[in-house]
Amino acid sequence: MTRIGTLLALASALALAGCAPVAAPSGPPASAIQAPAGSPVARHGALHVADGRVADSHGQPVTLRGMSLFWSQWAPQYYNAQTVAWLASDWKVSAVRAAIAAEGQDSALTHMDREIAKAATVIDAAVAQGIYVIVDWHAHRQHPAEAERFLAELARRYGHLPNVIWEPFNEPLRDNVDWSRDVKPYHERMVATIRAHDPDNLIVLGSPSWSQDVDMAARDPVPGDNLVYTLHYYAATHKAELRAKADAALAAGLALMITEYGVVEATGNGPVDLASSQEWWDWAERNGVSYLAWSIGDRNETSAALQPGAPTWGWGDGQLTPAGRLMRAHLRRAAGLPR
Repeated sequence: MTRIGTLLALASALALAGCAPVAAPSGPPASAIQAPAGSPVARHGALHVADGRVADSHGQPVTLRGMSLFWSQWAPQYYNAQTVAWLASDWKVSAVRAAIAAEGQDSALTHMDREIAKAATVIDAAVAQGIYVIVDWHAHRQHPAEAERFLAELARRYGHLPNVIWEPFNEPLRDNVDWSRDVKPYHERMVATIRAHDPDNLIVLGSPSWSQDVDMAARDPVPGDNLVYTLHYYAATHKAELRAKADAALAAGLALMITEYGVVEATGNGPVDLASSQEWWDWAERNGVSYLAWSIGDRNETSAALQPGAPTWGWGDGQLTPAGRLMRAHLRRAAGLPR
């Protein structure tokens, strides 16, 4: 189907479904929706960790490719069914990440129910599309009581579904933060909270230095099944040295997932680094490591995929940034489609 045909078909489907721009989609609950035939979840089912790799329900290795939404309090317009449906149909993502803001003004720390509702909307939309969804408690510092409330509520609602992947700590900071002393005990507490409602879906664990010290985590891993460790990178800043740390973690038996990467600098700005981006994509594919890009948002920075003021779906090339055009083209190529 041509891109125009895809847009028209999606518009028709969304109109028939009666989806509103930011409201949760109407219709049956997520638990009653069958994964669409041929969708990633229909093909792979529930994911688990086996021999240091993420594998599907058939025991075969799985590499998810997708996009992360921007901080939920600053780009709420993209936390809706249309955005997720467009990413699945046009960008060919197999996973999306709901980056639920747990810090900053107007975050889940002060508006918990509202932010839980945003996460639920994205989960419901991902289930309807048959793709996976990472539920990210998007914080740089520990807020254990609030995190427990957030994770317990959503795990209670959605923990029985194969689509859901949990990420209880986006990016622990570097200074005065120790993996074994500070971060590991936090993860143990969050894993227990999630497992009280969801016994087996993947849980992705962050490490110090903005989720780059995976080699430290490998020396003292969190006990439990189906635990994965996230690795974050920005291609223009992080190169062979960070891949060497990741290689060490993989060699030690840690399962990795890149829940956030950028094709620019770690500041979120600067020019696109195509050569380094390709090196990272090649590394991830070679090692069977899933990867999701930052971000679906219209912020005025070069890591954003969308131009300021872009609508919630149906983006043409003129509404994408250079990073957005690059990431969309890569995802479509990885799915075996023309740009």
